Amino acid sequence: MLQIKCFCFNPFQECCTVASDDSGQAVIVDPGCYGSQETDALTSYVSDKGLKVVKILLTHAHFDHVFGVSELVRRYDVPVCMDMKDMVILDNNGFFCDRFGLDTPDNSFAVPADKGGHLVGINDGDVIEWGNGRKWEVLATPGHTPGGVCYLDRDARLLFSGDTLFAGSIGRTDNQWGDYDALMKGIFEKLVPLDGDIAVIPGHGPHTSITDERTKNPFLLPFNEPYEDEDDE
Repeated sequence: MLQIKCFCFNPFQECCTVASDDSGQAVIVDPGCYGSQETDALTSYVSDKGLKVVKILLTHAHFDHVFGVSELVRRYDVPVCMDMKDMVILDNNGFFCDRFGLDTPDNSFAVPADKGGHLVGINDGDVIEWGNGRKWEVLATPGHTPGGVCYLDRDARLLFSGDTLFAGSIGRTDNQWGDYDALMKGIFEKLVPLDGDIAVIPGHGPHTSITDERTKNPFLLPFNEPYEDEDDE
């Protein structure tokens, strides 16, 4: 059975998730822990539960989702999975952090595995295996960033949507490297068709479900309205 522990980290209230199962293995999604106090909260949970962290998974590379990655890599010596198209985001996180008066994330983790580092590139359709037969599907949903992805656990009926889809909203695309059309295409082709009972853990804000977003999200509803019959005009 999948166990989920969510943390709310950094000034942007980013959602970091530790997922584990009865194997004792765990993966960490978007460790945005900022500073030692937040890092200690996450690592204490892992230690107290006796978990073995085996992977770090990134939905995208914005600073608020990667603050804690390098420190966790030093502690756990595990691969970091990310769509490599987001390297441009990692390379420019300092610019964004300067705007908000925040420290720039330590990018020492961002050395590809084939060059002796920990960063592993992922692509749409990849399956990440861990734990007791866990198979998480990678769904490419660029738009918020060039390499934005979601992770889907069909067995657990759970989607990690990062900053692609929120409860009642969508990821912003007005930052550099954002693409509104690509974001909407990904949402409608990859997420909206999923079974309605799939729970959604976004990168910020409350949890939701595919049904709720398909039927209530104001950014999606206009596209669900039927076309008017010209003969009725």
